[in-house]
Amino acid sequence: MRRPVSLYGLTFSLPLLIWQLLFFVFPLVFLVALSFWTVRNFRLEAGFDTVNWVTMFGRPVFWQAYATTLAMAAGAAALTSALAFPCAYAIAFKLSPAARRWAVFLMVIPFFTSYLVRVYSWQVFLSDVGIINVMLGWIGLGPFRLLNTIGATMLGYMTLGFPLVVLLQLFSLVFVDRTLIEAAHNMRCGRLRTVFAVVIPSARVGLVIAALFSFILCFGDFVSPIYLGGGDPTTLSILITDTTKSGQQWPRAAVIALTMIATLMVVAFLAVRFAYKGRTK
Repeated sequence: MRRPVSLYGLTFSLPLLIWQLLFFVFPLVFLVALSFWTVRNFRLEAGFDTVNWVTMFGRPVFWQAYATTLAMAAGAAALTSALAFPCAYAIAFKLSPAARRWAVFLMVIPFFTSYLVRVYSWQVFLSDVGIINVMLGWIGLGPFRLLNTIGATMLGYMTLGFPLVVLLQLFSLVFVDRTLIEAAHNMRCGRLRTVFAVVIPSARVGLVIAALFSFILCFGDFVSPIYLGGGDPTTLSILITDTTKSGQQWPRAAVIALTMIATLMVVAFLAVRFAYKGRTK
């Protein structure tokens, strides 16, 4: 039975509706319209022309950047989730409630500083004369090229998403039914098998959503690819800035941005569908 819509409910939901309209729907509509405008003599001209879509989708560099961004974001999300799970598991099942609160506080601390500052700090460690290469030099190794590599970019991605992924996984793991774990142990199920057979399926929603957030953050990130990866290989975020600098081609940059939004919406839909697959409540 469907409940009637009340004025009370509409009043409290109005701020959310206004927020979505002002900061999502209206900018998205403008972005779609902008993608059909043209640039002549470095000036935007309103109109309806598909030349921007045809031009961008016809460039191999666009699809190369798209594949690179997709692969790196997916790899970073998988790697971050795999590394974050033992941390979240230990906090959820091995620590006391008081220690768990401190652990959550420590996970929040990285957000006190700017992500850009954290990325710059990695340059101190990864440069040719950085801390890591200096320490390796003490034992006669190196210097190794650590900065301006894909590995450095992935490290920046993990810096961005790791604390958030741990928190999201933790909030899911703490609600796992402990009686199911005890039942698995009573049936002589080992600890590792219990994790994969009981804990992970029970916390599937939170684990998938955490990986999804990591993917979304990495897919649109500009800071790590440019400051740690040196802009090579080119990602979609870098391609947007290069496009706007090349003749003020904002409509073509809008095409890239809309492609990214569409990709994230598809990935989010598939991830949420997988997370809630088989659930009736």
